[in-house]
Amino acid sequence: MPEIVTLTVNPAIDIATSVERITDTHKMRCAPARIDPGGGGINVARVVQRLGGDCLALYLAGGPVAQRLARLLAAEGLPFTALQIEGETRENFSVTESSTHREFRFVMPGPSVSKSEWQRCLDCLDALQPAPRYLVLSGSLPPGVPEDFYARIIDMAKARGTRVVLDTSGPPLRAALPHGPYLIKPSFNELRQLTGQALELDAHCIEAALEIVRRGHAQVVALTLGAGGALLVTQEEVVRSGAVATSILSTIGAGDSFVGAMVWALNRNAGMLEAFRYGMAAAAAALSHAGTELGSAAEIAQCYREVSLSQAVVAHG
Repeated sequence: MPEIVTLTVNPAIDIATSVERITDTHKMRCAPARIDPGGGGINVARVVQRLGGDCLALYLAGGPVAQRLARLLAAEGLPFTALQIEGETRENFSVTESSTHREFRFVMPGPSVSKSEWQRCLDCLDALQPAPRYLVLSGSLPPGVPEDFYARIIDMAKARGTRVVLDTSGPPLRAALPHGPYLIKPSFNELRQLTGQALELDAHCIEAALEIVRRGHAQVVALTLGAGGALLVTQEEVVRSGAVATSILSTIGAGDSFVGAMVWALNRNAGMLEAFRYGMAAAAAALSHAGTELGSAAEIAQCYREVSLSQAVVAHG
């Protein structure tokens, strides 16, 4: 069993194309589409593999789209286990308006998942032998899956000595935090939603992340700030990274790439700061590609050399 396992409860096939200009009513002739396997945990696993890591992608899927998803993963040589469901796996699509470089992303809710289907997922995770060293829970929950689904998995995984990395948002994130995942990776907007605060200054973001750590709701908070870079917050340190200078062609998969590279580095026993740098590098590499394409190992290595870290100023009192 690989030391890194990712779970994607709501996977997708990601379709990306472009048109000169987006208008209503009229037909828009699209450029040839790029088609990739998608969903948070699947993208995380793809990045781990590109960096040379050993990773298993576990996911729920159903219908003809599930068969196509399996073929795409097999073509990449990524080890995976697909748990069959009755519902049809979703397809997401994005369209870049080439005249303005604006990207429009259309994300489907996913199929309804029955209690027996999501319970089978819990049973499968609990039966993994040996228990993985890292379990990445990434992405949204489809209809039918309870908000505390990730919370249940965290309890189960921690009891087996597994470090849980959580990348989700909204009610599933709120429900999971009291159960103490090892690392969480919210975006700025997700942290605002979680706290209900405007977080207008860096200091506000840092304090919100530190409060999560102080409460024992996570040992590590990696907060991504878009063009503002990212913050790494632990009990010992608060570190900022500026964004790596790159041409931003698409934001799809950047957050997943961040998680994948960071977990890959941590599993190699890298220090937290080195892992953070790899996360920033992988995100930057993904941003430099159009549509749903992720960065290569060589591109991540190049971006890694361009990541700069600095100690962030923490307000006291």
